[in-house]
Amino acid sequence: MTLRTEPWPAGVPCWADLIVPDVAAATAFYSAVIGWEFDPPDEEFGGYVIGTARGNAAVGVGPQQHPGPAVWTLYFASPDADATAKAVTEAGGQVIFGPGDVGPLGRMFVAADPTGAAFGVWQAGTHIGAGITNEPGGLCWEDLRSGDPDAARAFYSQVFGFSTHPLEMAGPDYTMFALGDPNAPLGGMGGMMGAPEGTPSHWLVYFAVPDTDAAVSATQAAGGTVLSPGFDTPYGRMAALTDPAGAVFWVVQLPAA
Repeated sequence: MTLRTEPWPAGVPCWADLIVPDVAAATAFYSAVIGWEFDPPDEEFGGYVIGTARGNAAVGVGPQQHPGPAVWTLYFASPDADATAKAVTEAGGQVIFGPGDVGPLGRMFVAADPTGAAFGVWQAGTHIGAGITNEPGGLCWEDLRSGDPDAARAFYSQVFGFSTHPLEMAGPDYTMFALGDPNAPLGGMGGMMGAPEGTPSHWLVYFAVPDTDAAVSATQAAGGTVLSPGFDTPYGRMAALTDPAGAVFWVVQLPAA
């Protein structure tokens, strides 16, 4: 089990949260599909709730403040959110809102890269982000689907110091990204990979589950949609799903090794 209690190193994907029209409906859905447990909403934080896996913080779910699509947002760790926000703008990105404090929990902002993909940055306070990863219930991979993957790679490398490395089986425009050791990739970056015409650049989040086919069945039973049924890869059995509000996510049954 990959558990953590200390702040994540700068640049590491450290958190994911979901903004939806109906928090209660979303938490019921993900409890059925992923197995997360949720405490009652905390009005001090606008009804935002934390999903836990075996008692460890895994994700957040919050209510929409303005009309729009339901989306998962991926956050990268930073020891100084204000300095990272400056680096984002210097590299050609756009800060959408923040930086700002979330009480004692931490400091954050949300931005878009030059190709339009939104992401967040989290500076840990009392909340480090994910306390569990790479185990059932935890974030286990991240993919950028970009209309201009070369521009995106240049941007994230400038802001976070990523190096990028090809993964031949995934096609010529896909690379993994890492901090230092290329044998310890943090996620991937590539083109749109057959997304429907007009789909904007975006980050995808992948969550580990004990049984991908069971998660697919639970998604259908709970009112979600199966975009891609379970299929086997060298990295585990995967499926692409949407929740009832339309937010896209992936599940992965990780190999035993």
